[in-house]
Amino acid sequence: MMYRFASTRVALATAVVAASGLLAACDDRQVESMKLTLKALFDSVKPDALLLKGLAPGVSTLDQVRSQMGKPETERVFDDGSRRLEYPRGPEGLNTYMVDIGPDGRLVAITQALTAENFAKVRIGMTEDDVRRLLGKPGQVAVYRLKPETVWSWKWQEGGVTPEAYFNVHFGPDARVSTTSRSDILRGH
Repeated sequence: MMYRFASTRVALATAVVAASGLLAACDDRQVESMKLTLKALFDSVKPDALLLKGLAPGVSTLDQVRSQMGKPETERVFDDGSRRLEYPRGPEGLNTYMVDIGPDGRLVAITQALTAENFAKVRIGMTEDDVRRLLGKPGQVAVYRLKPETVWSWKWQEGGVTPEAYFNVHFGPDARVSTTSRSDILRGH
């Protein structure tokens, strides 16, 4: 685990140094655009502890959540004015956070979507949108034209004998769930 963190730090430091060199030759508009791009990059690799630090239900505002967590992958606005922001930690991350904001613009809850409890809620006949609302953006999408079938997969922290696995949702040609499955993560020896 330390190796991954160290390589992430090195990659981030390299990106910052490269961006600093590029910023020297840019006008103000380009500088601002590059700053936003760098912030989005940092937010995407920021450890979860930093990503969620200081956010408190009933206290933190929508603007504070966006400032802390960055731009969400998806934002859904409901009839009552409440919102759900989706933050997948991927593309192959083990967490997808759903951030619920109340009609008053304050944080209601942050929940991890990739859990056995949520996987158990996936039912035959659900639409792709139903599944996306529940689990967030899949880490992988495979299309099998001969079957015909589309499979969405999420890597998750399963625990047990194999700590990580894929949860797969299979969609038929009507874009509705036909079945679900689980697959091991294959690693070299």
